[in-house]
Amino acid sequence: MTIKIGIAGYGNLGRGVECAVMQNPDMSLYGVFSRRNPETVKTLTGAPVYSMDDILSHKGKIDVLIICGGSATDLPEQTPYLAKHFNVIDSFDNHANIPRHFANVDASAKEGATLSMISVGWDPGMFSINRLYAEAILPEGKDYTFWGKGVSQGHSDAVRRIDGVIDARQYTIPVESALNGARSGENPDLETRDKHEREVFVVAEEGADLARIENEIKTMPNYFEPYNTTVHFITMDEMKKNHASLPHGGFVIRSGKTGLSKENNQIIEYSLKLDSNPEFTSSVLVCYARAVYRMRNEGMTGCKTVFDVAPSYLSPKTNGEIISHLL
Repeated sequence: MTIKIGIAGYGNLGRGVECAVMQNPDMSLYGVFSRRNPETVKTLTGAPVYSMDDILSHKGKIDVLIICGGSATDLPEQTPYLAKHFNVIDSFDNHANIPRHFANVDASAKEGATLSMISVGWDPGMFSINRLYAEAILPEGKDYTFWGKGVSQGHSDAVRRIDGVIDARQYTIPVESALNGARSGENPDLETRDKHEREVFVVAEEGADLARIENEIKTMPNYFEPYNTTVHFITMDEMKKNHASLPHGGFVIRSGKTGLSKENNQIIEYSLKLDSNPEFTSSVLVCYARAVYRMRNEGMTGCKTVFDVAPSYLSPKTNGEIISHLL
């Protein structure tokens, strides 16, 4: 049976989901829901576009709705609201607020007898799973997560929400000495500020208070306040020329000890190198949408995370094929 996918929001992430659905023959794209006038939105594949205001009239026609809004202001409102009416999945990536977001979505999904999944992507998401696996395998050790160098969609979106900002790109940059220390097996103690730097390129409105914008960026809780952050103000031409692509990546490292006297160092490292952050995140969302569909058909409701999903639920292959070809 074909899984009918809906897309709520049609920016970089929404377009990525549209492309990813086309690569999965067990899925079809029901349509895109946008806050813009549907007549002005042209999809890459010719998929129909509907108004977000009318989304509830499509209830019962969509198997899984993938919500492609930003974590700063969109998802905290959209996901709980839509979870009452649809099986939904999002990529909420504000780590500090995930427990609160989970609780809100869980309550809504249980009220609507639907299934939701939050914080699906590569971090949170794939990196989260690897942190769990590595910690369980090496209980005596330390975790280290490094992001970048690359463009963070969530952080860039948060900057664009600041009054006076037209466009922005935020690059997360690992501190090389900290990365090497984590790989060495020495288990260094690293604070948040020791591991990453953040570099922000901003196109501001003419006449905007640049000092205020820079201060709002650097003092933004959870996003920038814990880091050493550098802000550059540039023109729109410079933004289009030098910051059009959206690369990213990173590393999850677990440095542990085994043996009776803990004499042996063991290093687990998982890494990603991405040409397109939103397209990769979209691909993760789409395969987990398959899991949401299967788990809901088994009767599950409420909110789930990637920790609750058996790996076989992600694949379109049968268990026999998975065992024969991948085990």
